[in-house]
Amino acid sequence: MNAKKIAIIVGKVVLLTIILVICFVVAAQLSGVAAPPAGDTPTTGNTGPLGIMTALLVSSFLQTAVLTYITLRSRWTGLKLTGALFLGFYGSMTVIAQIESIVYLRHQLPPDLIPKLFIMGAIIAALFSPILVFVLGKMKQVSTAESVNLRWVMSKSEWIWKLSVITVAYLFLYYSFGYFIAWKNPAVLAYYGGTDPGSFFAQLSQIQAATPGMFPFQALRALFWIALVLPIIRMLKGKPWEIGLTMALFFSVWSTQLLLPNPYMPAEVARVHLVETITSNFIFGWFMGWLLTKQQSSLRNMFRI
Repeated sequence: MNAKKIAIIVGKVVLLTIILVICFVVAAQLSGVAAPPAGDTPTTGNTGPLGIMTALLVSSFLQTAVLTYITLRSRWTGLKLTGALFLGFYGSMTVIAQIESIVYLRHQLPPDLIPKLFIMGAIIAALFSPILVFVLGKMKQVSTAESVNLRWVMSKSEWIWKLSVITVAYLFLYYSFGYFIAWKNPAVLAYYGGTDPGSFFAQLSQIQAATPGMFPFQALRALFWIALVLPIIRMLKGKPWEIGLTMALFFSVWSTQLLLPNPYMPAEVARVHLVETITSNFIFGWFMGWLLTKQQSSLRNMFRI
């Protein structure tokens, strides 16, 4: 790729970043999320409008850069591509995150906020996905036959063991990073009203005793997340390691929303969760994308090159 093409792409990323910020602002207004919270709520500090806009620009730029790469590397075009981007965008940015908010933050948040966040995310994804495809020149439907794609040509047993391994990997990453990064921070413990039992396995035992349905819930959440991004994995060009890296960036980039101040989570807690989720989701995304793309018929052959 020559310098001129790179400059054009960078220019489009900047333009799309501005458009995404506008979509964010419009969606916040239409959904009611922009309305000031009622009553006394915790604050994130004295972050002014400039700090909020800077955080929004940084987050939007990173999200746009990842989505641009995915769009340009897609085999698909037109409405098919737009639909896949909407599903992955809305599902990863909003649905997966807010499902967890319902479980962990329902007592900290106003009862009407989470439905508004679902609506806001849907508006952003619905507005931005077709604009993204159009600006990057992929809206025109290509009628040429797609080359043979064997990524979803797997036996039932292969689907089962791969999804099982991915789910176990997700649970390990989720709880280990949650314990060793988040749960070791006093501000996080105070915010959630929790205590550190002293070890990782003691923490797992405590979770099982207090909320026995939490492990199955997180396993189903992992499978749901995989289902949301399967079309993106299907449409991407590249070798297994490239797909893995792309999905690592896609899964982790949504954590940059934690850069944005909000009146419901202290800034220190948000920063800890940013480090926790951006690292664990990066590893999970890479492993998931690689495993679902790499051809192997059994668990024994998984790490053979």
